[in-house]
Amino acid sequence: MKKRVLILSASAGTGHVRCGQALEKAFQADERTGEVLHEDALKYTNTLFRDFYSKLYMQLVREAPNILGWVYRATDEPWKGEAVRVQFDRLNLQPLVKFIREFDPQIAVCTHFLPAGLIAHLIERGDLDTQHSIVVTDLDCHAMWLSRIFHRYFVGLDETKAHLEALGLPPERVSVTGIPIDPVFAEPVDVLATRAAHGLKPDKPTLLLSAGALGVGPTEVAVRRLMELHHDTQTIVICGKSDELRERVTGIVGARNPRFKVLGYTDRMHELMHISDLFIGKPGGLTTSEALACGLPMCVISPIPGQEERNSDHLLEEGCAVRANELTTLAWKLDRLLADAPRLARMRERALAIGRPHAARAVVDSLIDDPLPPLVLEKKQREAMVEAAAKEP
Repeated sequence: MKKRVLILSASAGTGHVRCGQALEKAFQADERTGEVLHEDALKYTNTLFRDFYSKLYMQLVREAPNILGWVYRATDEPWKGEAVRVQFDRLNLQPLVKFIREFDPQIAVCTHFLPAGLIAHLIERGDLDTQHSIVVTDLDCHAMWLSRIFHRYFVGLDETKAHLEALGLPPERVSVTGIPIDPVFAEPVDVLATRAAHGLKPDKPTLLLSAGALGVGPTEVAVRRLMELHHDTQTIVICGKSDELRERVTGIVGARNPRFKVLGYTDRMHELMHISDLFIGKPGGLTTSEALACGLPMCVISPIPGQEERNSDHLLEEGCAVRANELTTLAWKLDRLLADAPRLARMRERALAIGRPHAARAVVDSLIDDPLPPLVLEKKQREAMVEAAAKEP
């Protein structure tokens, strides 16, 4: 019997939704699945709650990222405030609860902890019988991703699996698949022809500076620093959905500057990553996974304190990234790297080695016809997890 699949994400940023879209494609491509739906949990709530999760988050990213870092650290303790948070979410997401009950999925996959808590609650009450799995969309697993009831966890790194096992989760319940991304990032690209198609020189070092889909980050400052490079490079600047940012960047570099190609939102990011020699930007979980799948080394700038800083740490440790802690040194750091071709080649090799372009397919293969029942973490197990995660004796 073909199974109904429900994928739930949340539009707090864009990564959770992109991950859900990648999983949706992978499930739809599998003949063993029936109806497949991907829904944004925040579509099923009131404006105030939606703004709290989405608009407030983006405002803090732009104006007060250190607050996000503080919240990340303060809440990174198993089950801290979990009961109150889930109850608050449930009260504001009653339309989503109704939708889940009516759709009655046999497989439920969450790419954000918000809907994961709701699914667990419905299973606990006996209102839902489903395989409940959670896909972590950063390289580390924050405590808010923990669920009292679940089927499987899918994570990006062996170290993250080791962390969850140390907390007390059974090894067979945690799979290292990588973070699911659109399968288009695994498709080969003719670099020279594609550069030419984008109006770029085929033989010139190519940098890709991204402000993300929403156009956040210190893009204008970074562009001014890139204009100081001694190496003869060409830079693609992605301004996302912010027309204002695109206009400001164009004003900085000039409309006909052959060293810069300024773009708005694009659905050709897979091509741009494949034809670039270095990515410059924030290390969000999905962006990081897409770059690694393309074998694209990264220069990390202005990571969000908390999850993006931890993503950055892993990339640096694996040897596939550098980090410019101060944008004043960005040109100097990149000139050094561009002058060291063997090092840049090693970084590309490391990126390819740890990239997992087929993560979505791996998740689907793990869940279809999986005999494991949901696991319920009882009170004693949860208390043991708190003790295992204690940061001080």
